[in-house]
Amino acid sequence: MGIPWDDFVLIEDGKSPGDPTVVTVNCPDKTGLGCDLCRIVLEFGLYVARGDFSTDGRWCYIVLWVIPRPSSLRIDWESLKNRLLSACPSCLPSFYLTELSNRSSVTPFYLLKVFSVDRKGLLNDVTSVLCELELTLQKVKVMTTPDDKVLDLFFITDGMDLLHTKKRREEACEHLRVVLGEDCISCELQLAGPEYESQQGLSSLSEAVAEDLFSCELFDKEACSQALSRDMSKVKKAAVTVDNFLSPIAYGRFSPSVKGHRSLDLFIQTKDGKKIVDHEDQAALCSRLKEEMLHPLRVTITNRGPDTELLVANPVELSGKGRPRVFYDVACALKKLGICVFSAEIGRHSTSDRQWEVYKFRLDESREFPLASNRAKSEIVDRVRKTLMGW
Repeated sequence: MGIPWDDFVLIEDGKSPGDPTVVTVNCPDKTGLGCDLCRIVLEFGLYVARGDFSTDGRWCYIVLWVIPRPSSLRIDWESLKNRLLSACPSCLPSFYLTELSNRSSVTPFYLLKVFSVDRKGLLNDVTSVLCELELTLQKVKVMTTPDDKVLDLFFITDGMDLLHTKKRREEACEHLRVVLGEDCISCELQLAGPEYESQQGLSSLSEAVAEDLFSCELFDKEACSQALSRDMSKVKKAAVTVDNFLSPIAYGRFSPSVKGHRSLDLFIQTKDGKKIVDHEDQAALCSRLKEEMLHPLRVTITNRGPDTELLVANPVELSGKGRPRVFYDVACALKKLGICVFSAEIGRHSTSDRQWEVYKFRLDESREFPLASNRAKSEIVDRVRKTLMGW
């Protein structure tokens, strides 16, 4: 009869209080499954303390030891299980698979309009609610009016795939009204129309800013505006080696962090099940892995006319998705610094070898962080980077 589809994902509490929760996935394999599962875990605000991956090319067994970050974060474990199940191949009953095949494969986008009184931390509060409700932010447009009000346009998708129901939309708006309180003037949620199309397109960056943001090779130099902080200097010690004399089975392990360093063993193979023996292919793989470990995201501050703009960029994956929870993490970091956001938006930028997701935050002047000060700018960049890196 096989394994019941509900048993493909098991979630168990740690043996002692404070121990990581153990997430086990045992299901048919597919290319990119490990990446999909880790992305879902990250979307729920969980940190992977350890991980084991194994596959024979047809069936895989994955164990992740996960911890909420921050520790006070409330996790809907049942919802996480359902999301992980949805990523597993052939783990749904036949009648449900038939129903899914009749649906459109295109993920619908919804437009959330929030009009409220402006205040510090408003953007963080809204994005916190979106994360809690499993609503993924795809595009955003934040506009502040002269009378200290703000109109937020959030283009979102639903991890639970329920926004087509009136109940789900009303619950989302009600949750936002409760969190925002009297500051909320109006909240509307509907299927996105031409408004979403008008927000599409590449991010507009000047040649100088793009050069600073994307062309800083940290392998060779550190004299750019994104020079490594002490924390980032630790990351520069990363090393990648290849050994082709071990197991023919695809396997991977994320070892626990020891004194700020972590060991990752990846036993990988090509799509046709063979080892990677070409030296140029090995060198290219090691180079890309090292680049991602050294500099997985870009953070800088630049002047845009009289305004100060914080820019955050991360590579777009082959799946077409960017890094999870970037907007939430940046908004959280700015709130802790007491910095207000005058406007914000998300766009895409293409370089010669890849596409990037670019987040723009136009910052308001604050007494604690005068934006004309290079020291204040450095502190903002450092705090944002540390938050994104989970430090």
